Amino acid sequence: MRWAALYARSRQLPAAFGALLVATSGVWFLGRDSWNAILVALALTTAVAVAATGLSGQDPDLDRTAALPWPVRRFAHLALIAIVAGAVVLGVQELGSSAVAASIIVRDAAGLAGLAGLAATTAGGQFGWTLPLAWAAVSLFVPSGTSTTDQVAAWLRQPAETPAATWTAVILAIAGAFAYTGWGGRR
Repeated sequence: MRWAALYARSRQLPAAFGALLVATSGVWFLGRDSWNAILVALALTTAVAVAATGLSGQDPDLDRTAALPWPVRRFAHLALIAIVAGAVVLGVQELGSSAVAASIIVRDAAGLAGLAGLAATTAGGQFGWTLPLAWAAVSLFVPSGTSTTDQVAAWLRQPAETPAATWTAVILAIAGAFAYTGWGGRR
């Protein structure tokens, strides 16, 4: 068996992909007539959360001592989560009559994947879902004001032309990718 198939099985990628499809489709089905940025944020958060549970294997020591260069594979895994989650949401929203801008979906998918990487690095791969879910839950209660603090806290719901939201997502994506690529999931 090739290393890619073994890696995918050890990280439960087939099950995560199936759960990602079901969860995203379920969110779209429930809000198909009123598809908006909040539902996109919910769908992306759900997609990233179910995929992020596999950010570490069953044996962290084995991951750290393997002969293969893990940083490249870790980065690819995190990037794949963002790409697949964004692509599924982009595809699902095409089934309805209303759509959210692709730039918002790409921004949110990258930022949420970065949060998953940070969570996996600090709490362990099995808890990669915690930070994306926590930030999404908190952002729903932040008023959509014009202050920079509100725009940073609710970056998932901001329009595409909001610099504070874009920079927040970029910083989270870079920090999460850097942390997870360099150190992997915590024991």
